[in-house]
Amino acid sequence: MRFLVILLLLLAALPARAADKIVFGLDWKAEAEYGGYYQALATGIYARHGLDVTVQEGGPQINHMQLLMAGRLDFNLGGGRAIEFAAEKLPFLAVAAIFQRDLAVLLTHPGVGNDSFEALKGKPVMIGADTRNGWWRFLAAKYGYADSQIRPYTYNLAPFLSDKSAVQQGYVSNEPFLIREKTGIDPVVLALPDAGYLGYANIVTTSQKLVDQRPELVRRFIDASIEGWYSYLYGDPAPANKLIRRANPEMPADLIDYGRKTMIARGTVDSGDTKTLGIGAMTDARWKAFYDSMVAVGVYKPGVDLSKAYTTKFVNHRVGMQ
Repeated sequence: MRFLVILLLLLAALPARAADKIVFGLDWKAEAEYGGYYQALATGIYARHGLDVTVQEGGPQINHMQLLMAGRLDFNLGGGRAIEFAAEKLPFLAVAAIFQRDLAVLLTHPGVGNDSFEALKGKPVMIGADTRNGWWRFLAAKYGYADSQIRPYTYNLAPFLSDKSAVQQGYVSNEPFLIREKTGIDPVVLALPDAGYLGYANIVTTSQKLVDQRPELVRRFIDASIEGWYSYLYGDPAPANKLIRRANPEMPADLIDYGRKTMIARGTVDSGDTKTLGIGAMTDARWKAFYDSMVAVGVYKPGVDLSKAYTTKFVNHRVGMQ
Protein backbone atom coordinates (compact mmCIF):
# COMPACT_ATOMS: atom_id res chain seq x y z
CA MET A 1 0.00 0.00 0.00
CA ARG A 2 2.85 2.34 0.92
CA PHE A 3 4.44 1.65 -2.49
CA LEU A 4 1.19 2.44 -4.27
CA VAL A 5 0.84 5.73 -2.42
CA ILE A 6 4.42 6.70 -3.29
CA LEU A 7 3.82 5.78 -6.95
CA LEU A 8 0.68 7.89 -7.10
CA LEU A 9 2.49 10.84 -5.54
CA LEU A 10 5.31 10.51 -8.07
CA LEU A 11 2.85 10.37 -10.96
CA ALA A 12 1.02 13.41 -9.65
CA ALA A 13 4.31 15.29 -9.48
CA LEU A 14 5.05 14.66 -13.16
CA PRO A 15 4.38 17.63 -15.44
CA ALA A 16 1.12 17.40 -17.43
CA ARG A 17 1.57 16.55 -21.07
CA ALA A 18 1.50 19.69 -23.16
CA ALA A 19 -1.42 20.04 -25.54
CA ASP A 20 -0.63 19.68 -29.23
CA LYS A 21 -0.74 23.06 -30.95
CA ILE A 22 -2.98 23.32 -34.01
CA VAL A 23 -3.41 26.29 -36.35
CA PHE A 24 -6.69 26.12 -38.28
CA GLY A 25 -7.56 28.51 -41.10
CA LEU A 26 -11.11 29.56 -41.99
CA ASP A 27 -12.07 30.62 -45.50
CA TRP A 28 -13.78 33.84 -44.37
CA LYS A 29 -14.26 36.08 -41.38
CA ALA A 30 -15.80 34.72 -38.17
CA GLU A 31 -19.54 34.05 -38.46
CA ALA A 32 -22.15 31.43 -37.62
CA GLU A 33 -20.96 29.25 -40.49
CA TYR A 34 -17.91 28.42 -38.35
CA GLY A 35 -19.82 28.18 -35.09
CA GLY A 36 -18.93 24.58 -34.33
CA TYR A 37 -15.20 25.28 -34.36
CA TYR A 38 -15.58 28.30 -32.10
CA GLN A 39 -17.83 26.26 -29.82
CA ALA A 40 -15.17 23.55 -29.50
CA LEU A 41 -12.68 26.27 -28.62
CA ALA A 42 -14.92 28.19 -26.21
CA THR A 43 -16.27 25.22 -24.27
CA GLY A 44 -12.95 23.40 -23.89
CA ILE A 45 -13.75 20.53 -26.25
CA TYR A 46 -10.46 20.98 -28.10
CA ALA A 47 -8.62 21.16 -24.79
CA ARG A 48 -10.24 17.92 -23.60
CA HIS A 49 -8.86 16.27 -26.71
CA GLY A 50 -5.38 17.48 -25.85
CA LEU A 51 -5.35 20.29 -28.41
CA ASP A 52 -4.33 23.93 -28.22
CA VAL A 53 -6.15 25.30 -31.26
CA THR A 54 -5.70 28.71 -32.85
CA VAL A 55 -8.48 29.64 -35.29
CA GLN A 56 -7.36 32.10 -37.96
CA GLU A 57 -9.96 34.09 -39.84
CA GLY A 58 -9.91 34.27 -43.61
CA GLY A 59 -10.87 37.15 -45.85
CA PRO A 60 -10.57 38.57 -49.36
CA GLN A 61 -6.84 39.33 -48.97
CA ILE A 62 -5.87 36.06 -47.26
CA ASN A 63 -4.92 32.94 -49.19
CA HIS A 64 -5.07 30.22 -46.58
CA MET A 65 -4.48 27.52 -49.17
CA GLN A 66 -1.03 28.95 -49.77
CA LEU A 67 -0.44 29.06 -46.02
CA LEU A 68 -1.46 25.40 -45.72
CA MET A 69 0.82 24.41 -48.57
CA ALA A 70 3.66 26.38 -46.94
CA GLY A 71 3.16 24.52 -43.67
CA ARG A 72 1.95 27.55 -41.72
CA LEU A 73 -1.49 26.01 -41.18
CA ASP A 74 -2.20 22.48 -39.97
CA PHE A 75 -5.80 22.41 -41.21
CA ASN A 76 -7.77 24.66 -43.53
CA LEU A 77 -11.29 25.03 -44.88
CA GLY A 78 -10.21 24.56 -48.46
CA GLY A 79 -11.51 21.14 -49.29
CA GLY A 80 -13.51 22.47 -52.21
CA ARG A 81 -10.22 22.25 -54.11
CA ALA A 82 -9.52 18.66 -53.06
CA ILE A 83 -10.18 17.26 -56.54
CA GLU A 84 -7.88 19.89 -58.02
CA PHE A 85 -5.18 18.80 -55.57
CA ALA A 86 -5.57 15.22 -56.73
CA ALA A 87 -5.53 16.24 -60.38
CA GLU A 88 -2.31 18.19 -59.84
CA LYS A 89 -0.83 15.46 -57.62
CA LEU A 90 -0.45 17.83 -54.68
CA PRO A 91 -0.15 16.15 -51.24
CA PHE A 92 -3.23 17.67 -49.61
CA LEU A 93 -6.65 16.14 -49.09
CA ALA A 94 -10.08 16.51 -47.52
CA VAL A 95 -10.62 14.80 -44.16
CA ALA A 96 -14.17 15.90 -43.22
CA ALA A 97 -17.17 17.58 -44.86
CA ILE A 98 -19.02 19.62 -42.26
CA PHE A 99 -21.67 20.97 -44.66
CA GLN A 100 -23.72 18.33 -46.42
CA ARG A 101 -25.58 21.06 -48.30
CA ASP A 102 -23.83 24.04 -49.87
CA LEU A 103 -25.06 27.42 -48.60
CA ALA A 104 -24.69 29.10 -52.01
CA VAL A 105 -27.84 30.58 -53.55
CA LEU A 106 -29.03 32.87 -56.30
CA LEU A 107 -31.17 35.73 -55.02
CA THR A 108 -33.91 37.50 -56.96
CA HIS A 109 -36.63 40.03 -56.21
CA PRO A 110 -40.16 38.73 -55.56
CA GLY A 111 -42.96 39.40 -57.96
CA VAL A 112 -40.92 39.85 -61.14
CA GLY A 113 -41.05 36.30 -62.48
CA ASN A 114 -37.52 35.25 -61.48
CA ASP A 115 -38.70 32.65 -59.03
CA SER A 116 -37.03 29.52 -60.44
CA PHE A 117 -33.70 28.48 -61.91
CA GLU A 118 -35.42 27.87 -65.25
CA ALA A 119 -36.72 31.46 -65.33
CA LEU A 120 -33.19 32.91 -65.21
CA LYS A 121 -32.14 31.67 -68.64
CA GLY A 122 -30.86 34.59 -70.68
CA LYS A 123 -31.08 37.11 -67.83
CA PRO A 124 -28.15 39.01 -66.22
CA VAL A 125 -26.74 37.30 -63.12
CA MET A 126 -24.09 38.79 -60.82
CA ILE A 127 -21.50 36.19 -59.79
CA GLY A 128 -17.84 36.13 -58.77
CA ALA A 129 -14.88 34.68 -60.64
CA ASP A 130 -14.68 31.53 -58.49
CA THR A 131 -18.37 30.87 -59.03
CA ARG A 132 -18.01 31.32 -62.78
CA ASN A 133 -15.43 28.53 -62.85
CA GLY A 134 -17.35 26.37 -60.39
CA TRP A 135 -21.02 25.83 -59.75
CA TRP A 136 -22.10 28.27 -62.48
CA ARG A 137 -20.92 25.64 -64.98
CA PHE A 138 -23.27 23.13 -63.36
CA LEU A 139 -26.26 25.49 -63.53
CA ALA A 140 -25.41 26.59 -67.07
CA ALA A 141 -25.39 23.00 -68.31
CA LYS A 142 -28.60 22.10 -66.53
CA TYR A 143 -30.66 25.20 -67.33
CA GLY A 144 -29.13 26.47 -70.56
CA TYR A 145 -27.41 29.55 -69.15
CA ALA A 146 -24.74 31.35 -71.19
CA ASP A 147 -21.65 33.23 -70.03
CA SER A 148 -23.02 36.33 -71.74
CA GLN A 149 -25.45 36.56 -68.80
CA ILE A 150 -22.65 37.02 -66.27
CA ARG A 151 -22.22 40.38 -64.59
CA PRO A 152 -19.54 41.24 -61.98
CA TYR A 153 -20.43 40.51 -58.37
CA THR A 154 -19.04 43.25 -56.09
CA TYR A 155 -19.92 41.69 -52.71
CA ASN A 156 -22.14 44.70 -52.19
CA LEU A 157 -25.93 44.61 -51.96
CA ALA A 158 -26.42 48.09 -53.44
CA PRO A 159 -26.67 47.01 -57.12
CA PHE A 160 -29.18 44.32 -56.20
CA LEU A 161 -31.30 46.60 -54.02
CA SER A 162 -31.45 49.33 -56.66
CA ASP A 163 -32.66 47.09 -59.50
CA LYS A 164 -35.73 44.86 -59.15
CA SER A 165 -34.65 42.78 -62.11
CA ALA A 166 -31.26 42.04 -60.56
CA VAL A 167 -30.08 38.53 -59.74
CA GLN A 168 -27.01 37.86 -57.64
CA GLN A 169 -25.20 35.09 -55.85
CA GLY A 170 -25.17 34.90 -52.06
CA TYR A 171 -25.38 32.63 -49.04
CA VAL A 172 -28.68 31.53 -47.64
CA SER A 173 -27.40 32.16 -44.11
CA ASN A 174 -26.49 35.78 -44.75
CA GLU A 175 -27.84 37.93 -47.61
CA PRO A 176 -31.57 37.12 -47.19
CA PHE A 177 -31.38 38.47 -43.64
CA LEU A 178 -29.54 41.62 -44.71
CA ILE A 179 -31.94 42.26 -47.60
CA ARG A 180 -34.97 41.91 -45.36
CA GLU A 181 -33.33 44.18 -42.78
CA LYS A 182 -32.77 46.92 -45.38
CA THR A 183 -36.03 46.59 -47.34
CA GLY A 184 -38.48 44.67 -45.20
CA ILE A 185 -38.91 42.25 -48.12
CA ASP A 186 -37.86 38.62 -48.28
CA PRO A 187 -35.99 37.89 -51.51
CA VAL A 188 -36.57 34.78 -53.61
CA VAL A 189 -33.92 32.25 -52.58
CA LEU A 190 -32.84 29.67 -55.14
CA ALA A 191 -30.63 27.22 -53.23
CA LEU A 192 -27.87 25.45 -55.13
CA PRO A 193 -28.53 22.02 -53.54
CA ASP A 194 -32.16 22.26 -54.64
CA ALA A 195 -30.89 22.32 -58.24
CA GLY A 196 -29.23 18.95 -57.65
CA TYR A 197 -25.73 20.20 -56.88
CA LEU A 198 -23.93 17.44 -54.95
CA GLY A 199 -20.84 19.24 -53.68
CA TYR A 200 -19.93 19.19 -50.01
CA ALA A 201 -18.89 22.46 -48.35
CA ASN A 202 -17.06 23.64 -45.23
CA ILE A 203 -14.58 20.87 -45.99
CA VAL A 204 -11.59 20.43 -43.69
CA THR A 205 -8.32 19.93 -45.56
CA THR A 206 -4.88 18.95 -44.33
CA SER A 207 -1.60 17.58 -45.67
CA GLN A 208 -0.96 13.98 -46.61
CA LYS A 209 2.13 14.24 -44.40
CA LEU A 210 0.05 14.96 -41.29
CA VAL A 211 -2.39 12.17 -42.13
CA ASP A 212 0.49 9.71 -42.52
CA GLN A 213 2.67 10.82 -39.61
CA ARG A 214 0.12 11.99 -37.01
CA PRO A 215 -3.19 10.24 -37.74
CA GLU A 216 -4.16 10.34 -34.06
CA LEU A 217 -3.75 14.14 -34.10
CA VAL A 218 -5.97 14.43 -37.17
CA ARG A 219 -8.56 12.19 -35.54
CA ARG A 220 -8.60 14.22 -32.32
CA PHE A 221 -9.02 17.48 -34.22
CA ILE A 222 -11.84 16.15 -36.38
CA ASP A 223 -13.59 14.41 -33.47
CA ALA A 224 -13.42 17.55 -31.34
CA SER A 225 -14.65 19.74 -34.21
CA ILE A 226 -17.60 17.41 -34.80
CA GLU A 227 -18.48 17.49 -31.10
CA GLY A 228 -18.29 21.27 -31.28
CA TRP A 229 -20.77 21.33 -34.13
CA TYR A 230 -23.27 19.14 -32.27
CA SER A 231 -22.92 21.42 -29.26
CA TYR A 232 -23.33 24.58 -31.32
CA LEU A 233 -26.40 23.40 -33.22
CA TYR A 234 -28.25 21.60 -30.45
CA GLY A 235 -26.84 23.08 -27.24
CA ASP A 236 -26.22 26.61 -26.00
CA PRO A 237 -24.46 28.54 -28.78
CA ALA A 238 -23.59 31.50 -26.55
CA PRO A 239 -19.93 30.53 -25.91
CA ALA A 240 -19.17 30.30 -29.64
CA ASN A 241 -21.15 33.40 -30.50
CA LYS A 242 -19.16 35.40 -27.96
CA LEU A 243 -15.90 34.34 -29.60
CA ILE A 244 -17.27 35.02 -33.08
CA ARG A 245 -18.18 38.58 -32.15
CA ARG A 246 -14.83 39.07 -30.44
CA ALA A 247 -13.04 37.97 -33.60
CA ASN A 248 -15.39 39.88 -35.91
CA PRO A 249 -16.94 42.83 -34.03
CA GLU A 250 -18.84 43.93 -37.14
CA MET A 251 -20.91 40.74 -37.08
CA PRO A 252 -24.34 41.53 -35.52
CA ALA A 253 -25.65 39.12 -32.91
CA ASP A 254 -29.00 38.77 -34.71
CA LEU A 255 -27.25 37.81 -37.97
CA ILE A 256 -25.26 35.12 -36.14
CA ASP A 257 -28.52 33.81 -34.68
CA TYR A 258 -30.15 33.86 -38.12
CA GLY A 259 -27.24 31.98 -39.65
CA ARG A 260 -27.34 29.24 -37.02
CA LYS A 261 -31.11 28.79 -37.26
CA THR A 262 -30.94 28.71 -41.06
CA MET A 263 -28.30 25.96 -40.98
CA ILE A 264 -30.49 23.93 -38.64
CA ALA A 265 -33.68 24.48 -40.64
CA ARG A 266 -32.06 23.61 -43.98
CA GLY A 267 -30.06 20.64 -42.74
CA THR A 268 -26.85 22.29 -43.85
CA VAL A 269 -24.73 20.39 -41.34
CA ASP A 270 -26.92 17.55 -40.15
CA SER A 271 -28.85 15.80 -42.92
CA GLY A 272 -28.61 12.85 -45.27
CA ASP A 273 -25.65 10.62 -44.42
CA THR A 274 -24.99 12.40 -41.13
CA LYS A 275 -28.18 10.92 -39.68
CA THR A 276 -26.53 7.49 -39.65
CA LEU A 277 -22.80 8.33 -39.84
CA GLY A 278 -22.54 11.56 -37.87
CA ILE A 279 -21.62 15.14 -38.69
CA GLY A 280 -18.70 15.44 -41.07
CA ALA A 281 -19.76 12.37 -43.07
CA MET A 282 -18.34 11.70 -46.51
CA THR A 283 -18.99 8.76 -48.82
CA ASP A 284 -17.22 7.41 -51.89
CA ALA A 285 -20.50 7.32 -53.79
CA ARG A 286 -21.23 11.00 -53.28
CA TRP A 287 -17.70 12.13 -54.09
CA LYS A 288 -17.87 10.14 -57.32
CA ALA A 289 -21.31 11.43 -58.23
CA PHE A 290 -20.19 15.02 -57.68
CA TYR A 291 -16.98 14.51 -59.65
CA ASP A 292 -18.82 12.88 -62.55
CA SER A 293 -21.37 15.71 -62.66
CA MET A 294 -18.61 18.32 -62.84
CA VAL A 295 -16.60 16.40 -65.42
CA ALA A 296 -19.73 16.42 -67.57
CA VAL A 297 -19.79 20.23 -67.57
CA GLY A 298 -16.05 20.72 -68.02
CA VAL A 299 -15.06 21.84 -64.52
CA TYR A 300 -12.80 18.84 -63.94
CA LYS A 301 -10.88 16.65 -66.35
CA PRO A 302 -11.72 12.93 -66.49
CA GLY A 303 -9.32 10.37 -65.07
CA VAL A 304 -8.57 11.96 -61.68
CA ASP A 305 -7.78 9.42 -58.93
CA LEU A 306 -10.39 10.43 -56.34
CA SER A 307 -8.72 8.30 -53.66
CA LYS A 308 -6.06 11.02 -53.56
CA ALA A 309 -8.62 13.79 -53.03
CA TYR A 310 -10.08 12.72 -49.69
CA THR A 311 -10.09 10.07 -46.99
CA THR A 312 -13.03 8.84 -44.90
CA LYS A 313 -10.86 7.31 -42.17
CA PHE A 314 -11.51 10.22 -39.78
CA VAL A 315 -15.29 10.48 -40.25
CA ASN A 316 -18.36 8.22 -40.40
CA HIS A 317 -17.75 6.98 -36.81
CA ARG A 318 -20.90 8.47 -35.29
CA VAL A 319 -18.81 10.73 -33.05
CA GLY A 320 -20.94 13.06 -30.93
CA MET A 321 -24.28 11.60 -32.00
CA GLN A 322 -25.13 10.60 -28.47
